[in-house]
Amino acid sequence: MKKLLSKFPGRLLFALIAVAMLGLAPAMMAQDEAGPVDEYLELVEASGAEYAPAFDFFTVSMLWTVIAAALVFLMHLGFATLEAGLTQAKNTVNILFKNVWIISIGLITYAVVGFNTHYPGDFNGWISIGGMIGDLNADGGDTWGYGGLSLAMTGFGDFIFQAMFAATAATIVSGAVAERVKLSSFMVYSTILVAFGYTIAGSWHWGGGWLSTLGGGDAAFYDFAGSTVVHGFGGAAALAAVLVLGPRKGKYTKDGIKPILGHSMPLAAIGVFLLFFGWFGFNGGSVLSANPGPLGLVFTTTALAAAAGGIASILVSWAVLKKPDLSMALNGLLAGLVSITAGADSVTVLESIVMGAIGGAIVVFSIIFFDKIKVDDPVGAISVHGVCGIWGTVAVGIFGGASLMSQIIGVIGVYTFAFIFSLVLFLVIKAIMGVRVSEEEEFEGLDISEHGQEAYSVSS
Repeated sequence: MKKLLSKFPGRLLFALIAVAMLGLAPAMMAQDEAGPVDEYLELVEASGAEYAPAFDFFTVSMLWTVIAAALVFLMHLGFATLEAGLTQAKNTVNILFKNVWIISIGLITYAVVGFNTHYPGDFNGWISIGGMIGDLNADGGDTWGYGGLSLAMTGFGDFIFQAMFAATAATIVSGAVAERVKLSSFMVYSTILVAFGYTIAGSWHWGGGWLSTLGGGDAAFYDFAGSTVVHGFGGAAALAAVLVLGPRKGKYTKDGIKPILGHSMPLAAIGVFLLFFGWFGFNGGSVLSANPGPLGLVFTTTALAAAAGGIASILVSWAVLKKPDLSMALNGLLAGLVSITAGADSVTVLESIVMGAIGGAIVVFSIIFFDKIKVDDPVGAISVHGVCGIWGTVAVGIFGGASLMSQIIGVIGVYTFAFIFSLVLFLVIKAIMGVRVSEEEEFEGLDISEHGQEAYSVSS
């Protein structure tokens, strides 16, 4: 014990004694007192003991962070099965392959350049390209030293949680360009988009860039978990790529729209429920601690918005299409989730239901609209993530107390950047190596033409 105490400076020992005297030591943290977490954090802050050994709240917060990261990782399986289910069987291997590539390259590039571009440190500007992550446990990995009281996790915990977000933007694009994009071209595109495009735009809000100070104070741009910075970015990037790529052959004819049906609605449904499940980590992890008040609120608003989006899309699509459409219902759940992501911690229960329901109605009309103007999006990604991302962000200015003008400026800034970045990148790749498979390859299916294997085989 003497050896242990000798390692700590005097002010730290004072902080530990004060913690025990106030009844807020680890063993007492579970007591039902008024604001125990806040009182504990205030005590540590007042003592100046940023590098005090971590206690229960820190440890539980770190544990929740890595669980949330695992849930966000599971969302990539959801994206893969949803995209596969809503497209033709002959392209299933290609879609699964792209999703394997996206998560793999996303994690590596986020370590090599993405994390330090996303969070450049002392920064209030537009572009800062970072380098490789170093030892994020330089403070010992078990103290408050990395993020202080507002970021109750270690450096590696912060990295792995944010890394799981990074590949989402390219995954959104993958669904929109499915069934006709050239594999090698998409691999190059997704690498650059995730490594630089997403992280630069994200740094504007979460990395101390211009969006973080827009309007100042309560008037600043607000996007809790990324309705615009993650989902909107992906939706805008997808729109640019689809415009360059063009629709699938046979989708739009002189006689009207010819539906190209997905081959497995069970796969699509599994994908959406996996995404719904993972979203509790996506939004819940964005609390950045296990603080029970906001964590419970975020879980509740997330679930209710999704449910409201599902109900609204069912009712609206049934009225408009005259049939209860499962794909619209599934996209309605996702629309509700995207709609609440920007304000999950700042709206009431009733407001979350309203936001989700409006998102669920919007997505139906958006999918129909894009089909009418011959923008071919096989999974509805542009509508779900792009259009509902706008609504979710603006809704925080209506319901969540943020400045409506700042929210609108933020949407315009991120969407414009994402669209232009994606458009230029896709056009450059098109000029160098092409972006679309031949008509024969598309007819045969990308599983055979690109991979030489089928997803499903029936032996006699």
